[in-house]
Amino acid sequence: MSKKNKKKRGKKIMKVILIIIVILAILMFIGFIINSILSKGELEQIEPYGKMINVDGKNIHVNSMGNGSETIVLLPGFGVSLPSADFGPLMRELSKKYTVATIEYFGVGFSDEIDTPRTNENYTHEIRTALQKAGFTPPYILMPHSISGINGEYYASRYPDEIKGLILLDTTSTSKEVLESIPSYMNRLENIGFSIGKFQQKIGMTRLGMKLVPDTKLVKNGYTEKEISDYKKFSNHVINNTIINQSLSKANNIKETSSLDFPENIPVIKLISSETLKNMAKKNKDDGLSYHTEHLKRLGKNTSYKVIEASHFMYQTKVSEISDITDEFIDTLEQQ
Repeated sequence: MSKKNKKKRGKKIMKVILIIIVILAILMFIGFIINSILSKGELEQIEPYGKMINVDGKNIHVNSMGNGSETIVLLPGFGVSLPSADFGPLMRELSKKYTVATIEYFGVGFSDEIDTPRTNENYTHEIRTALQKAGFTPPYILMPHSISGINGEYYASRYPDEIKGLILLDTTSTSKEVLESIPSYMNRLENIGFSIGKFQQKIGMTRLGMKLVPDTKLVKNGYTEKEISDYKKFSNHVINNTIINQSLSKANNIKETSSLDFPENIPVIKLISSETLKNMAKKNKDDGLSYHTEHLKRLGKNTSYKVIEASHFMYQTKVSEISDITDEFIDTLEQQ
């Protein structure tokens, strides 16, 4: 091919690339406009499910059901846009026997965003204050999901008299092995990921993605149409600075919690999802249980576990099974 033809071909390629860039820019601009219109006032139309509790000048949403003698406190995992809706079926089932409260952290659900660092100490202060101001009296049975296991363990370690037991829903491990597996560059990667996520959220890609991804929050799984609809709307606004700070604080919070001695008198049961077990088996090239058994070993001898055939979000599809295990666990507590 002659130099002249090569030059012509190069110009054609550059022209095609330029056209593609212009088209993408136009589409993103259109997406931004449409998303801005749809987002305006979208959440203001939805009334909080529970009480808005003032904690240090900002509001935390606490949703509760039931009036049983035992109080179960549900703590949501990372990235759950509306925990009070997400935990809906589980709350209704547990509330038949117990008092159940869901805490929506700052930056999540109906709760305000906040600039306060997302440290273990601040989370524990906010949870304790919100529960007490909402009228709940310790001791509590904490039921954290995923990353919230860190908050539950820290709370129990710092204020053991206020915690009667922990039911861990596929929670993050606080063992030394987990700490060693967190790369030093993790926060830099997460910062890049969140920057991309915020951009996608602004141009409406998050909204579009929600329509394409299969969901287990279905009426057949115990969800109401309102919970399903509200959750989807909140998911269009899930990324904010408070949530980003929560994620970036994860490694430090795990490290701090793992350095504390967990109270041996507090019983713990960990419910492990089969999905997580398979993923850990592939990663560690074993049966997948070592990740969890090392975790439980750190928490002491007063621990046990059960494997649930479900995804990481087991409470969305396995309400009855979790409820039955909760009954057995609480019966054991009362016998002690």
